[in-house]
Amino acid sequence: MEIKPIARFCAPFPEKFGIPRQAGVVPSLEGRIELLPPYDDVQALRGLEGFDYLWLIWGFSANPPAPGSDPFRATVRPPRLGGNERIGVFSSRSPFRPNGLGLSAVRIKQVGPGPVIIVEGADLMDGTPVYDIKPYVEYADSHPGVRSGFVDAARWEPLEVVIPDAVREAGLRDGMQEQLLDTLREVLAQDPRPAFQDDPSRSYGLSFDGFQIRFAVEGKQLTVKEIRRENQ
Repeated sequence: MEIKPIARFCAPFPEKFGIPRQAGVVPSLEGRIELLPPYDDVQALRGLEGFDYLWLIWGFSANPPAPGSDPFRATVRPPRLGGNERIGVFSSRSPFRPNGLGLSAVRIKQVGPGPVIIVEGADLMDGTPVYDIKPYVEYADSHPGVRSGFVDAARWEPLEVVIPDAVREAGLRDGMQEQLLDTLREVLAQDPRPAFQDDPSRSYGLSFDGFQIRFAVEGKQLTVKEIRRENQ
């Protein structure tokens, strides 16, 4: 079977670093689904405004296999387990999959105008190819109280995010809006660092909606060091 993109996803993340590791963990994170020709007919979205959530089937386009490497990895190291313990790839949501397909449930904020859907809570990079869109149906798709494997045992808490007043004011002067600043806090609270890195002296850089963010982490506290518009 050959599949091709039916849409393109537009997001604040031009690169992988910083993208939430699961859909829904940053509810205010906004993105756009733009239908591509020949699927960019608004009639294809008729009725979608009656749903609150939808499923996206998309491609891990930023994770091509390394030249000469084995394309299939039977085991992976989930960040939730600290990046050191291995489990089977089919017991994980790792991006390194045989067919490189992702599945995300996102909240619909707005349908249209035109062949566009505005959504919240996505975990996709800017430019990600979308292969299909399906409505989320509660009676069939929701299963409260079920087991979640290693996720149940590996307790995780968000980081405390500190943005000093001087850094916040500099970001506002550079054009970052308060609403975007709030979303940035949610993104950083998810701890974008690789799971195996825990060096409080190390500074990290994150590209987010046209801004460069510098931060460091010590213990359970993340401190933002700089917010500035990129290309300055």
